[in-house]
Amino acid sequence: MNPDGLQRPGRSALYDHAEAYLDALASNDPSRLPWADDVVFSENNVQLAVGDGTWNTLDRRRDYDLKMADPATGQVAWFGVIEEHGHPAIMALRLKVEHGRIAEVETLVTRKVENSPFPSIATYVSPRPLMLADVASAQRTPRESMIALANGYFDTLQLNDGKLFTRFTDDCERIENGLQTTHNAGAFPNYPIAAFGCREQFEKGQYRYDDRLRARRFPLVDEEKGLVLAAGFIDHRGKLVDFAWTDGTPVRSFFHFPHSYCLLEAFKIVDGAIAGIEAVFIDVPYHMPSPWPAARSDQ
Repeated sequence: MNPDGLQRPGRSALYDHAEAYLDALASNDPSRLPWADDVVFSENNVQLAVGDGTWNTLDRRRDYDLKMADPATGQVAWFGVIEEHGHPAIMALRLKVEHGRIAEVETLVTRKVENSPFPSIATYVSPRPLMLADVASAQRTPRESMIALANGYFDTLQLNDGKLFTRFTDDCERIENGLQTTHNAGAFPNYPIAAFGCREQFEKGQYRYDDRLRARRFPLVDEEKGLVLAAGFIDHRGKLVDFAWTDGTPVRSFFHFPHSYCLLEAFKIVDGAIAGIEAVFIDVPYHMPSPWPAARSDQ
């Protein structure tokens, strides 16, 4: 029994709920699932009725299967690839289970709808072993410290000026919408920062154009696997276009008008540092609000 008086399912039961949800979604049949009376379901940051959205379009899911679970809060998340009428897309899913019933569903689906490198379906084939592995007991980080490291990443990203407010391992890599955006210059001929690792990118101050990281939430902490699931928005005012890295290298922002990203992002924490990052994000209207209350309303 947890402090709030609710009996929470364990990891295997939470994984079973995720599998049952994905199976029902592929069958386009929400009646196969147990729903709480006051369930809240959102897709791409809009609250919908259960049975709407991808419930009408999803054919199947592919093999990519990254799960994380938080028995303390009754939550489970999944990152993977779905198909809608044969068209692939990357999905991030979060479920909250109370008394054996689904009380919350949050999904982001990023689709290939324009000439950009995102999402990259061809490179999103199987999760990195790092993200799937349990963290050795001696290298685990307390729950609140894990959240602080993830929140520090957002603090570092916001108006990034070269200062770090979190810690990275030397081999930390980041995958965004299926594509590795660190140590991968070949995939980004007009994005020189992609040649560097997580720490170096921030030390150079590449992300000065990220004006605000708002509505931050950290709904799931998987202490066994060292994973924190974070949610929020990145706002770009579009005011800053030409600027320089901290070493004087001139660079240009891609954001020339007001714009926001909505994201679900997983941080792998090992021995008190961020060892891996995996993000799913979508474009949304500038300053679009969230249907989910922010745990940190000051952000």
